[in-house]
Amino acid sequence: MIELAVNAGRVDSLVGELAKLPAFLRRDLLVAWSYRFAFVGDLFNLAAQTLTFYFVGQMVDPSKLPVYGGTQATYLEFVAIGIGVSAFLLFGLGRVAQAVRGEQLMGTLESVLMTPTASPTVQIGSVFFDLIYIPIRTALFLLVVAVAFGLNFHAEGIVPAALVLLVFIPFVWGLGVLVAALTLTFKRGMGAIGLGALALGIFSGAYFPLSLLPHWLSSVAADNPIARAMDAIRTALLSNAGWAGIASDLALLAPLSALSLAIGLFAFKLALRRERRLGTLGFY
Repeated sequence: MIELAVNAGRVDSLVGELAKLPAFLRRDLLVAWSYRFAFVGDLFNLAAQTLTFYFVGQMVDPSKLPVYGGTQATYLEFVAIGIGVSAFLLFGLGRVAQAVRGEQLMGTLESVLMTPTASPTVQIGSVFFDLIYIPIRTALFLLVVAVAFGLNFHAEGIVPAALVLLVFIPFVWGLGVLVAALTLTFKRGMGAIGLGALALGIFSGAYFPLSLLPHWLSSVAADNPIARAMDAIRTALLSNAGWAGIASDLALLAPLSALSLAIGLFAFKLALRRERRLGTLGFY
């Protein structure tokens, strides 16, 4: 009887925490909508990148591009997926840290974390809007580019590619929460996030095939989880390989995503405990 009561209490607590997520979603939606120019500017930035790479692709030797499931990709098909996934990576890495830093600067971080809201709820709530917005944004971007430039994305690869992205989200989120833990402790470091995301994007094969790198570097970069995720999404969308073509990548990404998320959450918990012990949670 006591065990049932304890389990019921845990369920009620979980339901109560989940009920708080729409409040985070509403807040971030209103904030994003209040800065319409930045909202639209992001879309124009993606369009400008795509147009630039379209003309760059006119100079690229097709024989240098990888083959996916027997299908030769064009450069724009190759790089469009790279742009979409890289943008998702940049958002995912910086969003939680930006939320923590924003709360620090507004002086509301301590009051938020002192409420009877679990730390994981605050972390999930900080990225809840992006967890919905970014996959939709990436999918719409690829759809518009495919229609505008006549790219040959395979419709049957949409579900496998979406699953890869879904499995990949916890990996990026774990890195983002780790960065947030560092921000909570050192108060700075947003510039390093941009440099880190740029380096990860370059060595993930987002803009050029990794085979063009020196052999010793390309062999290391090929095992980069971001590169594996990007390669799996390209395989799904640019070939008829189906589930068999991405099975090995999913088998690798799933445990790495779980490990990344666990490390990030643990680091954030330690950073939060340290700041509370020192009484510096509200400092910025």
